[in-house]
Amino acid sequence: MAAALANGPLSVGLAGLGTVGAGVVRLLAANADLVAARAGRPIRVSAVSARDRARARGVDLSPFAWEDDATRLAARDDVDVVVELVGGADGPALTLARATLGAGKPLVTANKAMLAHHGLELAMLAETAGAALRFEAAVAGGIPVIKGLREGAAANRLARVYGILNGTCNYILSRMAAEGLEFADVLADAQAHGYAEADPSFDIDGVDAAHKLALLSALAFGTPPDLGLLDIEGIRQVRLADVRQAEALGYEIRLVGLAERHGEALAQRVAPCLVPRAHPLASVTGPLNAVVAEGDFVGRLLFVGAGAGAGPTASAVVADLIAIARGESGPAFSTPAAALAPLPAASPAARAGRFYLRLRVEDRPGVLADLTAILRDAGVSIESLNQPASGAEGTALVVMVTHDCAETAARAAVASMARLPAVAEPPLLMPLLPTEGE
Repeated sequence: MAAALANGPLSVGLAGLGTVGAGVVRLLAANADLVAARAGRPIRVSAVSARDRARARGVDLSPFAWEDDATRLAARDDVDVVVELVGGADGPALTLARATLGAGKPLVTANKAMLAHHGLELAMLAETAGAALRFEAAVAGGIPVIKGLREGAAANRLARVYGILNGTCNYILSRMAAEGLEFADVLADAQAHGYAEADPSFDIDGVDAAHKLALLSALAFGTPPDLGLLDIEGIRQVRLADVRQAEALGYEIRLVGLAERHGEALAQRVAPCLVPRAHPLASVTGPLNAVVAEGDFVGRLLFVGAGAGAGPTASAVVADLIAIARGESGPAFSTPAAALAPLPAASPAARAGRFYLRLRVEDRPGVLADLTAILRDAGVSIESLNQPASGAEGTALVVMVTHDCAETAARAAVASMARLPAVAEPPLLMPLLPTEGE
């Protein structure tokens, strides 16, 4: 080890000094000896950049050079590797990423949006320059799922990768179940306590999870990230009544991102799902994340842990720095960029399963017969039907679970139902995640 530590320090240029950036500075200071021992050389921040030099961040930045223009970090002689924590799919983050890799320097980023939109371009830049592009912190915070897929499961053909990829949504759904609260009430409380953004759309509409799923899918299936191939639904329509009905059926509701092969096509979706209580994802509560990968030889792999926060995300960033300090390399998406081959989106006609359907309808005779007739005509049979209670406003809640059917048939039936005058609000359709072995 003494010989290894004779190498010079790895000098880091750090762009972005928010919660995670400050966490990286704090971690490298607190665990300097441990990091050096495991990396084979010290890792030290030499220069930093952020929008506001005067802002208090709870860490001492005086030892570091300051660059008002983050892009200049890539050109500094005292910067060996750049850490990008600016955020945003384009703009300064992308400019910095291109400049860093163009200069032949490794890039570490937590920016899932940038990689989901520009991952192929950046992977090709990295390989052309012979520089590492690493992004462990971009998916599931402190959980080493990127390394697990890129290295641990590299010898396997993966059938599917899926999981709970957004902690805000999981926090909301978990509190709805545990405390009997409606979606809007939990969201407002989460915003008040800093668990959700003032504009929560990115999280609750499934966009954040979609960015992460695009990266997992690229790693799992050797395809370039392509958000245009994803079906994305959020949790805005989920009500406490749905949570309670799911519980009565033996399920928990989770926002699940899932990518799986259907022959030579790829199905990728983010949507609220009913997860069987026996499934590992059902027990993942609060802001935790979880990822499941299923390989032909390794079987089912489960990764669970903190998906966000200063400590876990900084831990993932520094893990990437340690790998770079050790000289570890390899394609960003496991497969060389030139060999990343797009797969067409699987047709909804190829997707099948059981579905949960909730409607609020006028509470009068004949309405239920109209609904079941639509399902019959669409070729969808009903496994169970429940009418929990009538509403004071003269409406009734109707909940159905279908037998296995084509997704196209279920969605066509829902579209027809939505046009009925007796249907008081848009219906909600959620897939049932299969139990193990199904």
